[in-house]
Parts: sequence; structure tokens; C-alpha cells
Amino acid sequence: MLAPGALRLIGPVVAVLAAVLLAVGLGGWPLGVAPALAAAGLAGVATFLVVFFRDPERTVGEGIVSAADGRVRAVERIDGTWRISVFMNVTNVHVNRLPLDGEVEAIEGSGSGFAPAYHPAADRNVQRRYRLRTALGAVEVVQITGVVARRLVSFVGVGWTGRKGDRFGMIVLGSRVDVLLPAARARPVVEVGTRVRAGRSTIAREIP
Repeated sequence: MLAPGALRLIGPVVAVLAAVLLAVGLGGWPLGVAPALAAAGLAGVATFLVVFFRDPERTVGEGIVSAADGRVRAVERIDGTWRISVFMNVTNVHVNRLPLDGEVEAIEGSGSGFAPAYHPAADRNVQRRYRLRTALGAVEVVQITGVVARRLVSFVGVGWTGRKGDRFGMIVLGSRVDVLLPAARARPVVEVGTRVRAGRSTIAREIP
């Protein structure tokens, strides 16, 4: 399964590759180094895009789940909030999922610049913040850009209600996703370096 919108990018590449192969097959472009390199290059790009935009089905995990694939880069308490931050590299699945059931109350863009997503300066990068109304109270999920990853994609809008593990967006070419939880209602169960999967891996549990 591919992420929404992926075919708009993959389709043209596959079409050009097919045209090159057809031209060679029909004799319109003599077989040689140039067509072979063109076909190999296009096939490589198409393969990369298919891998990058893959969106596998997931069995939803227990508790509060990760919003992104990758490795946990920070687990920190800031006043009354736990922030669990996950760094996504280019090989991870890039579709982001809800950490728990909720309604999107607001989607806000902010920040400037494109510092490396793993660096503290990335806190000020261009980002998109989803404010959720949940059974735990106010929860936020923040998509943050990086040096290469500069495109934030939303699949949902304000007022959308989703279940834990539902897809809500993606970041093109990696970067970082933070989940902010009320410390009075949730406790983290992961640590820095833990590898997680969106919608599948438990990152926190509700405090009764």
C-alpha cells in the first residue's frame, strides 16, 4: 500500500520508463549505453519512490502509541507535559498516525528555518502542530521539518475525529515528530534510542 498522493509522483516516472523501454523494444532508440543508463536511472528513482511512500497496514498497539516510525531522540518533562520525540530517517515509513483516539481541534503552522531535525535548534524549525481533544485531555502532535525534509503533509482537517493508529499526515524525506502528553495523565514507557513504529509501538501508558 502507498501513501495518499504517492501515485502523482511515481506515475510520471513509471510512464517515462515505459516509454524508454517501448522505444528500445520497437527499435526507435537503438540499444546502447544511453538508453540503458536512462532505463536504470528511471528504475532506480521509481524503486526509491515506491519504498519511500510505502504505507503498510499496522496492528494497532496497546496504550499510547508512537505517531512516527524511527528512533526516540528525547523523552523529557517540561512543566506539566511529557514530550516524546521521534527522529525519522529516509528509510523509515513516513506516514504519521494518531497516538490515541481524538478530535483535531486546531492545526497550526509556525517556526522558521531548517536545522537538522536531531539538533536542539530544530525546536524552532518550520513545523505543523495538531491539537487534539482526547480522553486524557489536551494532546499535541507536532511534525517538524529538517535540513532535507521540508514538506509537511496533512491528510485531515480541523474537526476530524480519528481512532488510535489512524493516518493523519506524513513528512517527506524524514525528520521528526513530537507527541506532547499531559504528565498528570500519562507516563512514558520508552527511552532514548528505542526503535518505534507508528501506530504499533507503545510509547506511554495512561495513569489511572
